Amino acid sequence: MSLGDEPGYGDASRGEDGGYGGTGQTRTRLPDRAGDVYGGARRGRSSSRSLVTVVGVVVLLIAAIAFANRGGDDSSTDGNGGGGDTSTTSPTAASGERPVDSKTGAIPSGFAHSEQGAQSAAANYGVSLGSTGMFDSGQRHTIVNTVYAPEVAAARQTDLDSAYSSEKFLTNIGLNKDGTAPTGQTFISRVIPVGTKVTSSTADSATVELWYTSLFGLAGEGSTNPVSESWYTTTYQLKWISGDWKVTDFSQQDGPVPVGRDQRASTADDMTKAVEEYGGFTYAR
Repeated sequence: MSLGDEPGYGDASRGEDGGYGGTGQTRTRLPDRAGDVYGGARRGRSSSRSLVTVVGVVVLLIAAIAFANRGGDDSSTDGNGGGGDTSTTSPTAASGERPVDSKTGAIPSGFAHSEQGAQSAAANYGVSLGSTGMFDSGQRHTIVNTVYAPEVAAARQTDLDSAYSSEKFLTNIGLNKDGTAPTGQTFISRVIPVGTKVTSSTADSATVELWYTSLFGLAGEGSTNPVSESWYTTTYQLKWISGDWKVTDFSQQDGPVPVGRDQRASTADDMTKAVEEYGGFTYAR
């Protein structure tokens, strides 16, 4: 596993030599001709009022489904959130395991010793590894020591310290030599989990795929690296160690990437305001 595969970073974090960031570049796939996306004819825009009505109906439907699936507080239910056959459970349904109450620093810990617990661990660890905290040595050490297995953390820490203190790397992504954002700009690095999947597991190990979108860049006037969106899937190898799931290895690949809509990009000021006002999730799945 090369250092350049650390999850959470897209093309914006790649140096000129391509030695850091994702395993490949994220490309915007344009249709061969207008209306050729998914092989269907492109329909004209509907009125904004119709769109608002449709969105409202969908939101209400989602809320109704979430309420119906919430269930009671019966602690006798199994880890899948039900008392019997789960073959019809949606793979994107929320975990039946209750959120953990403990944290190591700002990182959730003490996940359930189950497949769902492994998925929760992978999602939350991905959020931490893709955060701005990785650019601060103190926070980075806490994240690495919390997320990785002890036998992996020491070696990984050395590699990451070298990478995140690289003047070339920091310059390429628009940060100052000390890892801070230039005056008047806001550094954004967030991983937003979309879903997880267990591909294999034993009593004390699990392989979990985390599909997520990430935001990375600098918001503000004069930014040389504006905030962009990327999509990745990171596969985590997890091991049950001393009462919690820990990462022993991982790999990353591009996508699945959805087709982009024709929405106008926000201004630098709007992006900065959004990041400052909307806090990131402290618990995923």
